[in-house]
Amino acid sequence: MPRTSARWSAPITKKSCTRPPPPSLTKNRFDGVARMKPIQIDWEELELACERNAVNVVSYLDLETGAVLVFYGESEEEQERHRAVKVNLTRYLEVAPVPPKDQYKWMEKFITTLTDDVLRERVLVAIDGKGAFRRFKDLLVNYPGVRERWFAYRGLHLHAYINEWLQARHIELAEPPPWGWEVEPPEDEPMPAAVVTSELGPGEVLRRQAKELVDKIPAVELETAIAFLTFLKERQGGKIPRPPGH
Repeated sequence: MPRTSARWSAPITKKSCTRPPPPSLTKNRFDGVARMKPIQIDWEELELACERNAVNVVSYLDLETGAVLVFYGESEEEQERHRAVKVNLTRYLEVAPVPPKDQYKWMEKFITTLTDDVLRERVLVAIDGKGAFRRFKDLLVNYPGVRERWFAYRGLHLHAYINEWLQARHIELAEPPPWGWEVEPPEDEPMPAAVVTSELGPGEVLRRQAKELVDKIPAVELETAIAFLTFLKERQGGKIPRPPGH
């Protein structure tokens, strides 16, 4: 699934930030070592590294070039390069991704903003158990408006994390992050219902239409209705007729 980003123009209300901008980051993290020149970080790759928690995948920030190196441990040659990078502590800094439990909390807090009962119930079921992140993302494909708000919501949390990570390590930068230094996690405000229903994916439109029809069928006739739908499915070669206009 293509990566969609709504990183720096997020329609999310942020808390007012009274914290002054950070220092100019002139202090090097290596006491007693000659200071490196300011670096231009590959911000998109750093974002990916900070949200990546795949097993055996390790990322490093090159303190000379600003590039982000990623090692997957797929070959002996790559493992050899990884070992060389790992021991070069004055040039390469291992990137610490956001812990999965924290990313899961972001997801839980975002769900509290959903005012659509149908969607909230489906999402709560989706995030229960192993594979929660994948099921959550797959479900939001049917809700483009909500999906964009999720990317914006998560982006604010991620950018705040990256800023704190950089400041704690006194990395000297050629320029500030593209999202700025004054980033605060978003407030968990209720999401307008219009955001949920204004842009429903085709699959969700059909599902809701089917639910409305099923709700109108008396309980005593449900078995007959199911049998009829099964008959139609088999007659159409496994394809259920789509409503006109879809």
